[in-house]
Amino acid sequence: MKLYKNPAKENWKEILERPSVNNEGIKKTVAGILDDIKINGDAAVKKYSKQFDGLESDSMLVSAAEIELATTKVAESLKEAIDVAYNNIKKFHESQREDIKKIETSKGVFCWRKSVPIQNVGLYIPGGTAPLLSTLLMLGVPANLAGCHNIIICTPADKSDSINDAILYIAGMLNIKYVYKIGGAQAIGAMAFGTETIPKVDKIFGPGNRYVTTAKQMVQTEGTAIDMPAGPSELAVFADHTSNPAFIAADLLSQAEHGADSQVLLVTTYAPMMEKVQIALEEQLHALPRKDIATAALSNSMFIEMDKLEEAFNLLNEYAAEHLIIATDDAEVLSEKVFNAGSIFLGHYSPESAGDYASGTNHTLPTNGFAKAYSGVSLDSFVKKITFQNIQPAGLQNLGKAVEILAAAEGLQAHKNAVSIRLETLKNEQ
Repeated sequence: MKLYKNPAKENWKEILERPSVNNEGIKKTVAGILDDIKINGDAAVKKYSKQFDGLESDSMLVSAAEIELATTKVAESLKEAIDVAYNNIKKFHESQREDIKKIETSKGVFCWRKSVPIQNVGLYIPGGTAPLLSTLLMLGVPANLAGCHNIIICTPADKSDSINDAILYIAGMLNIKYVYKIGGAQAIGAMAFGTETIPKVDKIFGPGNRYVTTAKQMVQTEGTAIDMPAGPSELAVFADHTSNPAFIAADLLSQAEHGADSQVLLVTTYAPMMEKVQIALEEQLHALPRKDIATAALSNSMFIEMDKLEEAFNLLNEYAAEHLIIATDDAEVLSEKVFNAGSIFLGHYSPESAGDYASGTNHTLPTNGFAKAYSGVSLDSFVKKITFQNIQPAGLQNLGKAVEILAAAEGLQAHKNAVSIRLETLKNEQ
């Protein structure tokens, strides 16, 4: 854990840098995988599943029988918890529907916008050390609400060539029939280009490691849309004299246990808080099953003391955290100072874990500073907004002259003629 006190603004960029890796090496590896899949389809996907995950399977598609069997293995208590999360996520995302509003911009000129579902979407659900069943809820629920026609899931199998039972239970619950036992960059390539077994999709959703994130960014340049660049998880916390050190330590560790390349950040205007949180971290860390992972992530992390409140929030806006907790009595007031964050958690009883699982907001969020320009996943992520216009004869007569003048000013005579020929027809009909 690195400690800083009132760092100079010119040093913020260096201090707030995310954990670095050899991205050039990753890009080269991923590019080779994607090119191979384009040419060799299923054979290439299976080759990389064996190479990277040690898996050999005749069928990458999970059968209906496997999904049905998994349902019987999930504990009732977990099913009840999934139901709570499902209902809250559904309620929040349903509220994001937009009614069609026809606007008469000029007399006889009507314009409106309509949400139309993306037809084919692919959901990448991380497996590895922590199968993220919550991610399937976060992506599958809005995909269903949006009305996406074809939804497929790619998720890595374990060493016994099985998918986590709860993931399959949720897939069945969401009526998603096509689940493929594929992980990593090869899963992204399969969804982006299509293979003999896996259909090509129009947009890919879901977080992942750096190989997955790099693959998503690469296929985006070749015509497959992605939700956002979403890499290793991160959390920033703002604390003052009203904050609870034990709560903050627990929040920091909840993100640190995601992976060794995760990062957490504490910013405080109350000097004693740094030591108090450090003590609480030590007390809680040793009881964690994933303490080695959390310890590695903490080595990438930092505590920063700032004398001035405004500077503290300027620094947090520069960091643009995936998750930001404002752990103070006046959190809602202070939230007005935030311009860059994926999702914000207010007060002492809004742990980031609640957003990860069951409060209702989406946990698929921009990382690595992309929260300066990207939003988290929402219902809007699964639809296209198509605009419409219906211009009545009187509307064209009202609007036509302005269009003719503007087209002529740009030297686009055919544009002008498309209006002029109609106006002439209307004139002759009168």
